[in-house]
Amino acid sequence: MQVPEQEPKPTTQMFSEPPRERSFPTTAVAIAAVAVVILVLVLVMLDHRHGAAPAPNTVQPLAAYASSLGVSNIQMSESTSISGGKSTYIDGHIANHGTSTVTGITVQVLFANDTGMSPQIETVPLLLIRTREPYVDTEPVSRAPLAPGAEADFRLIFEGINENWNQQTPEMHVTQTTTR
Repeated sequence: MQVPEQEPKPTTQMFSEPPRERSFPTTAVAIAAVAVVILVLVLVMLDHRHGAAPAPNTVQPLAAYASSLGVSNIQMSESTSISGGKSTYIDGHIANHGTSTVTGITVQVLFANDTGMSPQIETVPLLLIRTREPYVDTEPVSRAPLAPGAEADFRLIFEGINENWNQQTPEMHVTQTTTR
C-alpha cells in the first residue's frame, strides 16, 4: 500500500519579521534631483559667461583689427544646381596691413534692396581660396593664417538670398578677427 505524499506545512514562527513592503526610493530620487539642479546651474553660468550672441539680423560693430585688413577686387558670380538651388559667390582679395597674424575672420554681408525694407544680413566666416583648378577650393583662415604684410584671395558662399535683393554689390564688414 502506498502512502500519499503530503505537502509540507509551512512553519510559522511566532517571532519572525513581517515581510517588508517595497517603498518608493526617496533617497535615490533626491540625489538625482540635486544632480540635475547642479547641472542646470552650471550650464546657465557657462551661457552667461560667454554672453548672448547678437541677433543675426542686426548690424554688428566692426572688429578692432578690421582697419588693418584691406579688402579689394570684389567680384560676384552665381551658379544654379541641377535641383534648382542658386548659390551666390563673392570673391575678393584681402591684405593684412597690421602687425599681428590673423587666424580667423568673420564678416557680415548686407544685401540691400530697393523696396525700403531692411537688408538681408548674413554673417559668415571668410574662406581663403586654396586652389582654382580644377575647381575653386577654399579653406578657413586658421589653416593658412595671414601674417603681417600677407595677402590672399577669398570666397564667400551664400544660398537663399532674398528675391528682393537689388543685385548690387553688398556691403561687407569685418565683425570679428582672431589674431596672435
